[in-house]
Amino acid sequence: RAMAAEGGGGAGRQLPPHSPSGLVLQTVEMHTGGEPLRIIPRLEAAEEAVAAGGLSLLSLRREVAATQDHVRRALVHEPRGHAGMYGAVVVRGGAAAGGAHLAALFLHGAGYSAMCGHAVLALGRFALDYGLVASPSRPETAVRLRCPCGPVTAFVPWDGCCSGNPVRFHSVPAFAAATDLPIDVPGYGKVVVDIGYGGTFYAFLSAEQLGLDVRSSKTRDLVNAASAVTEAVKKQFKLHHPESEDLAFLYGTILTDGKDAFSEEPTTNICVFADEQVDRSPTGSGVTARIALQYHKGLIQLNQTRTFRSSTTGSLFTGKAVQ
Repeated sequence: RAMAAEGGGGAGRQLPPHSPSGLVLQTVEMHTGGEPLRIIPRLEAAEEAVAAGGLSLLSLRREVAATQDHVRRALVHEPRGHAGMYGAVVVRGGAAAGGAHLAALFLHGAGYSAMCGHAVLALGRFALDYGLVASPSRPETAVRLRCPCGPVTAFVPWDGCCSGNPVRFHSVPAFAAATDLPIDVPGYGKVVVDIGYGGTFYAFLSAEQLGLDVRSSKTRDLVNAASAVTEAVKKQFKLHHPESEDLAFLYGTILTDGKDAFSEEPTTNICVFADEQVDRSPTGSGVTARIALQYHKGLIQLNQTRTFRSSTTGSLFTGKAVQ
């Protein structure tokens, strides 16, 4: 106030927000392997929609997109967010039914996802540290989450006081949707892709098919190529999900180093999803889908752990097929 008064005429002026009816949201900022997660612990409009209509999480996803998209834009886009921002709305009550500790809606620059592995890993720690699990157990606590694609379970270290790393999760059933699928990509020619599902669908191919190297090419060149593949696959292949057509959409393309056969050495990939958004982590749902494809092709066996590296940050995820 003193500074405002010295500037002239500003004495007594209140700091923003100026309107008592204006929307004020608290967020918790986390990241997994470099990929951000802006958590909204409570969104009253989502809770009210669940209470009024008993909506499924997929239905709530549609409702929030139709009526509360200003919240996503405000939190994910500039100036509060950035081109790589990612978010999660925590939903409790009816949408977290079925014994789950919490449900989550996932937000990104272009809209809403059905699954997000890096968010699940972060939300597992969030749930313990914010008391959403009544009686955490040592040395590891199972945190049950409901995602739009279905139920997943995170396993989080717990020392009796706070959560720790490493966190792991069991995903929804993953599967190979198509293998060795020929696609004509304008500007790049014919390529062969695999399509896998790990809570959402991705196209996979080696960057080499596009004249690139996932480890050394410029990120902009990789993004352009992956985006071209995504658009081409959308036009030339119809996706189907056995449980819900709301899940039958291609989320993005993951370019790899082509090293799909089992090895102790990490394999590198880059995920380009939504509206040319780049995942700074190896991508939890993408790793899940890639493991499903590798297992389907007989390149890995059950319980063989593979390590996946992000081409942008170098961060590592491990994963395996367990059933």
